[in-house]
Amino acid sequence: RGIRVGYTPDVLTDATAELSVALLLSACRRLPEAMEQVKNGGWTTWKPLWMCGYGLSDSTVGIIGLGRIGQAIARRLKPFGVKKFLYTGSRPRPESAAEFGAEFVSLTRLAEESDFVVVSCALTPATQGMCNKDFFSKMKKTSVFVNTSRGAVVNQEDLYEALVHRQIAVAGLDVTTPEPLPTDHPLLSLKNCVILPHIGSATYATRSTMAVLAANNLLAGLRGEPMPQELLL
Repeated sequence: RGIRVGYTPDVLTDATAELSVALLLSACRRLPEAMEQVKNGGWTTWKPLWMCGYGLSDSTVGIIGLGRIGQAIARRLKPFGVKKFLYTGSRPRPESAAEFGAEFVSLTRLAEESDFVVVSCALTPATQGMCNKDFFSKMKKTSVFVNTSRGAVVNQEDLYEALVHRQIAVAGLDVTTPEPLPTDHPLLSLKNCVILPHIGSATYATRSTMAVLAANNLLAGLRGEPMPQELLL
């Protein structure tokens, strides 16, 4: 129909990567649960294993989708002392992976060997429901699962079962299906699941940059000029 489309790529890469790391740390170190213990009087005397979680040092991190955001996440996690990075996707990305010494592996191997799994891939017919019962059954019982891509990449019923039966240790989600997630959703009843309201790009600077770029796309389109960021169909 001759409708031109402007969009805002790259703008939210850093903000989403930062949020992914924050969510991973919140989940693996049980921060929301620990904060609740402070508020409800659960914090009493010191106990050896109370509020213990999982650390990144000497761990293996598996990244599903080593695109711009996946690379930005790996770049931020590397200084935590991660021992090994694995990644999977539609194809190997040797030039991008070289920075982290990341190894391209199958989805199965990534699930089996990773202590932390971070999903940052695009939602496509190939990735829809990819993280399902079969995937979670291959993960370690001590593993941490984080999704900041799209909710539909994960089968949420299967994730719930995996968390309830301790097939995996903990999950952190910034994206769900649907959004907003109903307040009576079973995942919200679990202590070992941290869910955020899709705030990956929610920094003042990022949202301002997005707005300015969207406005400039619109103005260029109205003038019949090339947009700063135009989706060429």
